Amino acid sequence: MSDEKKATNVFANRNYRLVFLGALVSELGALLYSFAVGFYILEISDNNAFLQGLYLALCGVALLLFTPVGGVLGDRINKAKIMYVCDYIKGGMIILATVLMTILPSPTAHIVILFILGILSNVVSGIFNPAAGAMLPNIVEPQQLQQANAYFSIKSSMESILGVVLAGVLYAVLPLNILFFAVGSCFIASGLSEMLIRYEFTPSSEPITLRLALSDTKEGFRYMRSQKAIMAIIGSALFINFFMTPMTGNFIPYFIKTDLTSAPAYLLDSVLKPELWSSVFSVCIGASSLIGAAILSARKQEEKCGLKVAKRLCVFSGIMIALAVGYWCLVSTGVSLNAFLLLFCAGCLVIGFLLSFINIPLSTTIQRRVESNKLSKVSSLVSVGSQGMTPIASVLAGAALQAFGSAVLLAICAAGFTITAVLLLTNRHVRSI
Repeated sequence: MSDEKKATNVFANRNYRLVFLGALVSELGALLYSFAVGFYILEISDNNAFLQGLYLALCGVALLLFTPVGGVLGDRINKAKIMYVCDYIKGGMIILATVLMTILPSPTAHIVILFILGILSNVVSGIFNPAAGAMLPNIVEPQQLQQANAYFSIKSSMESILGVVLAGVLYAVLPLNILFFAVGSCFIASGLSEMLIRYEFTPSSEPITLRLALSDTKEGFRYMRSQKAIMAIIGSALFINFFMTPMTGNFIPYFIKTDLTSAPAYLLDSVLKPELWSSVFSVCIGASSLIGAAILSARKQEEKCGLKVAKRLCVFSGIMIALAVGYWCLVSTGVSLNAFLLLFCAGCLVIGFLLSFINIPLSTTIQRRVESNKLSKVSSLVSVGSQGMTPIASVLAGAALQAFGSAVLLAICAAGFTITAVLLLTNRHVRSI
């Protein structure tokens, strides 16, 4: 590699390498954990979709409530310190829960332990995420932000391809306690990497009090209200997540546990257990996301991306409609389960590619436009805004699955996504970013 390329490539930055490595290990652990818990709750609760939805909702509420706290702390405390302390806490909690589940083998005890662990882990994540989300502008050059975000997206895509396959295999062959112990170890290893991060940081001279936290949060809201385009994006993201959460968190596990598991035969049934089809869907999304991120990592940053992103969301909504119609025509009517599996895989390929071209430009734009001393607060508010209604979505989706089945749920999600995409496309403020 030439000296010029070394100078412009973000991986020449030691801090970036440490953040990247820490994120790689901890996100792999989180992926293994979420995959295992999603199926395990259905397995020990006699396929109770409402219980699974309730778990997702409570975890979402905990994350939502503590993310603003993380935003305040992230602008006043060393972000690297927040990251490694949170990873150590989360790893320790998972290992402790693993020990308790080994001592208490009853399904009821396991459900209680998983609910408590899920809530506490999301409390920690609420504090961790704003600091992590605001870290990159502090350690890389402004012109490297899109490249830095693109590499993170490539990492996530690789985890979707390899990590989810690994998760499916490990869930099928390993006892749950061993899998959970490995997950806890991943978070601790991530904390070790993050302890080595060094960047210029000036500690806050004021002691962090409740009054100061409330004042900082209000300041963040005032700043956000002045950013009309970003507010429009957050509002759209809120409803997009509201209608996407049931697809990924509720529909896929339920579809596998009902339609696929109960089928006398299905595509590649001699090779893939039903649960591994979840890995196939994730691999499709991950592979196409990787391609999209790789393209963006080599491109020059765009000054404005709002209108292009809105158009891509409209294409996204068309894919969602096709998947909803496909399920009703192919699965509900009993025409061909295998055809729907192929259709869903194709849809995931397009969705993954679009996700890269939506998320990376928006993340880069927000990081470039927001003042550095407000970035953690804004990051936390963006997270709260985009995730705000997902707990409700999880519960309602679980109830809808129990009462009406998958076809109705997919139809509702497709309609909601289409309306949201059209509203974003017609918003004049989005064109300014």
